[in-house]
Amino acid sequence: MNDFKGLTAIVTGGASGIGLATAKLLHSRGADVAVFDLKPDGLPEGIVGIEVDVTDDSRVAWAVEAVVERFGQLDVVVNNAGIPAIGDITGNSDAEWLGVLDVNVVGMVRVARHALPHLRRSPAAAIVNTCSIVAWAGMAQRVLYSASKGAVYALTLAMAADHVREGIRVNCVAPGTADTPWVDRQLNELPDPEAARAAMNAFQPAGRLVTADEVAGAIAYLASPLSGGTAGTVLAVDNGMHGLRLRPPAK
Repeated sequence: MNDFKGLTAIVTGGASGIGLATAKLLHSRGADVAVFDLKPDGLPEGIVGIEVDVTDDSRVAWAVEAVVERFGQLDVVVNNAGIPAIGDITGNSDAEWLGVLDVNVVGMVRVARHALPHLRRSPAAAIVNTCSIVAWAGMAQRVLYSASKGAVYALTLAMAADHVREGIRVNCVAPGTADTPWVDRQLNELPDPEAARAAMNAFQPAGRLVTADEVAGAIAYLASPLSGGTAGTVLAVDNGMHGLRLRPPAK
């Protein structure tokens, strides 16, 4: 499949997890791909890595221009860079709040803002933001993270309304709990990581976590010219966690 042939994409937070899976998938389907990451190391051959901190506006501006200079255009932006946070409303300092929102929300704004002049020249312009089902489904000990992803949800819809008539489609994916390096690190810090993973899997409607490749597939759908009629959409990739109400399995 080569639906991205002739297109150039930026994937932020693209050196691991969902971002890396997305960068690899877009590249395999024909895109020229540049990854923005704090440590863009060990990327597959053919994917360009650029060291970018999305909280640094001047660096973001420089990196976007570097991509356009190298490939001659910019067509797709995948705003995936983000950081987690754990705790209830008393669990995070003001500095943590500002730091997480700066990466998870304003970071997306910076990248999109500098990409827009180039996206306006593309016949297949698309922005896909990585949200989360915690944007609308309450989850314990995730107040700050949930607030940041709720902002991404609202940001996506507002951006879509602003730019759809310019031919720039803006959508987002909302993963459930995904099997990523961050989840592995969290589980490995617990007294019994295997038991914790089993409990986490059991909580999922499908009995397992969402994979990074599954989320990447949803991102690729929203970014592809094949979904040219899709704008302002939030696509959940959560094994049905939010929408399904299953009976307990028979014993």
